[in-house]
Amino acid sequence: MRGGEAESATQGMVAPGDSLKAIARLLREGETVISEFVVEPAVEPVLGVLCAAGPEAAQAPGEYSLVVEAVREGFLLHYADSRLLAGHDPDLALLAGDYLYALGIERLAALGDAAAVRELADLISLVAECEAESRRDAVAPLWLAATIAVGCGGGEAYEEAKRSTRLLDPSAPERLWEAATTTASEAGLTDALGRAAEAIDFRIRNLADG
Repeated sequence: MRGGEAESATQGMVAPGDSLKAIARLLREGETVISEFVVEPAVEPVLGVLCAAGPEAAQAPGEYSLVVEAVREGFLLHYADSRLLAGHDPDLALLAGDYLYALGIERLAALGDAAAVRELADLISLVAECEAESRRDAVAPLWLAATIAVGCGGGEAYEEAKRSTRLLDPSAPERLWEAATTTASEAGLTDALGRAAEAIDFRIRNLADG
């Protein structure tokens, strides 16, 4: 796929709230097989905005938002409904999903944030494991915890929660949520985390329901 020129055009010039629109523009103008299927997003990039508000993203908040939303869109193309493509077939969805995963990781690596690259790589592998094992109760809290980890830094509680997820521990979703809420509170992002959780259809009662 060719998209280097479009990537350069958006690098460093995106407001956090415009990151999904920027990705759509990048895909539309990048001369790829994806381009003709791109549509304008009808939702807000809440996870990207949450990440961008964290102290670790202060150097380039718009770029961090774009990175998180690119990886999120890659996930949706693999496992759910795309926000940016319409009229495409399943094979193209997988191809586009892989492309967006790589796009997000590459742009994050260009910022020199090795810790955040590791967090997103872990996220991609863990959600794949959860989908394969039908452990979808852990997917939303994984996204929330990983987004907070990229924007604010991780920590031992989050690392333990990831280990629990890999071991298919039933307590993993709750551990992930607790790690996210603790770090978000310390960064003053409790309300932003709540908005993001609602936007991806996660409620704390989900944990009680099992």
